[in-house]
Amino acid sequence: MNKVVKAHLALLGVNAIYGVNYSIVKSVVPLVIQPFALVILRATFTALLFWLSGFFTAKEKITRKDFLKLIALGVFGVALNQLLFIKGLAMSTPINAAIIMIFNPIIVMLLEVIFLKEKAPFIRVLGILVGVAGALILLLGRRQISFSSDSFTGDMLILINCISWAIYLVMVKPLMVKYNTVTVVKWVFAWGAMFVFPFGWSQIQAFDFHSVSFIAWMSITYIVVASTYIAYFLNTYALAELSPSIASTYIYLQPVIAAGVAVYYGQDSINTMKIISAIFIVLGIYLVSLSRKKEKEKMQAAITDKAQNG
Repeated sequence: MNKVVKAHLALLGVNAIYGVNYSIVKSVVPLVIQPFALVILRATFTALLFWLSGFFTAKEKITRKDFLKLIALGVFGVALNQLLFIKGLAMSTPINAAIIMIFNPIIVMLLEVIFLKEKAPFIRVLGILVGVAGALILLLGRRQISFSSDSFTGDMLILINCISWAIYLVMVKPLMVKYNTVTVVKWVFAWGAMFVFPFGWSQIQAFDFHSVSFIAWMSITYIVVASTYIAYFLNTYALAELSPSIASTYIYLQPVIAAGVAVYYGQDSINTMKIISAIFIVLGIYLVSLSRKKEKEKMQAAITDKAQNG
């Protein structure tokens, strides 16, 4: 199995994890644990897991310039991302959050054009729009959108989180060409954990660890281990082979996976609209991936032609 296929499978796994994460977070925040207390647990234990993983990988020396980038990634990829998402979701709904997050690929594409000087070919733009359409068909069809004042504030926090995550995806890509996954992410979480402590320290002190049920602990463990440690590892690993645009486009699978879980547990049913939305989403991901493949082929052809013509 080649590296590109492995990268796509990694992104599929990431979004399968995230697809059920919205509801799991909502089940424990704020009824069991306050938002920022959960962020501290999430960032701290994930940092420890990555540093432990670092003992089993090759040691790499990071340049001073790249070290400053890792500090910025700790802000955008962990601190802002986690604090705003958890707090926003506590004030909003899983459906609202999922709808807002589908605009992440559009933001990523714009950032790629501005900062990475990437082109935005028609086929990639079309793929993103097709994916947006598919996700909206599914999410709007569920009719569980809230427009209360609390929900609006939460929605705005999730939107800023969405932008922060897009910045992380674009910034981390060049580092993945130079370093291995664990080297990058262990430093990202080390800095991220430091930045979240001032915001959640009072909440973590007030958290009653002994009153948490076994089911709630399982949910918190899932959030820390699966949706943070495993998901960040797979996402960053995939960025070594794929572009931020492709990685972000996979986010459209999250509502499909969430709907599939609901169908499995008898909480929802399959209908024509769900099938159509799934087709649109898969087609959108394919088109974005195809645009990247065509760009690589053109680049390789140009290099070959230049070499032949000396």
